[in-house]
Amino acid sequence: MPLPKILTVVQARMGSSRLPGKVLLPLAGEPLLLRMVQRVQRARLAGTVAVATTADAADDAIAELCAAHGLECFRGDALDLLDRHYQAARHYGADVVLKVPSDCPLIDPAVIDEVVGFYLDFTERYDFVSNLHPATFPDGNDVEVMPMTVLETAWREAQRPLEREHTTPFMWENSGRFSVGNVEWDAGLDYSMSHRWTIDYPEDYDFIKAVYEALYPTNPTFGLSDILALLEKRPDIAQLNARYAGVNWYRNHLDELKTVDSSQTRTL
Repeated sequence: MPLPKILTVVQARMGSSRLPGKVLLPLAGEPLLLRMVQRVQRARLAGTVAVATTADAADDAIAELCAAHGLECFRGDALDLLDRHYQAARHYGADVVLKVPSDCPLIDPAVIDEVVGFYLDFTERYDFVSNLHPATFPDGNDVEVMPMTVLETAWREAQRPLEREHTTPFMWENSGRFSVGNVEWDAGLDYSMSHRWTIDYPEDYDFIKAVYEALYPTNPTFGLSDILALLEKRPDIAQLNARYAGVNWYRNHLDELKTVDSSQTRTL
């Protein structure tokens, strides 16, 4: 059976209250967003990889970066991420959509392939598959997969602001309506609250930059196991952003979410 037409959407914008312009910060001589897209493109099952930014003038720099490096770029709504993903999927004629946020510059392509492969193996069983419900991988390896039909249903029916802003809660919060699958890390490990590899604060950038400086020059395709081995040898790197480990967007919506509780996030 031929593979469906897969689109990986990397959502990105310049605006960030805690770290403005984070997606264009330098990483091994290139903008962080470019380094991340390069990692995503190495995934065998990523399909077409497109950066989805906003139509705001502030994000012209992202569109220019994509044009300069031959990357697919779609521009859409600044606040309604569900609409941006849906419109991007329509534009590219996708059958299956992957959601990967741009704050994951250390994402492992093998993790993307594992999650997508699981979805493809059980397409008839699941309407939505991720590695986040519950999360077990180090934070910053976020992969969510959904067929276009389910994305369109969410786009038509989701009403709550958090459902529009975060794209997928309408799917995984309604497990009675949608069949939700999850990929967990091997060997029962759970580093989701202890290992923070995402970028939202200056300390996160310090951590990611240190990882790249240590690994990229000799191993530009480094993966999850390489990072873990580095942190075993260099606990000082792990400490750079340890104060934010376990902090995620759930903390602002615990009173609204039905399937997430305080054990799955820390507050500052």
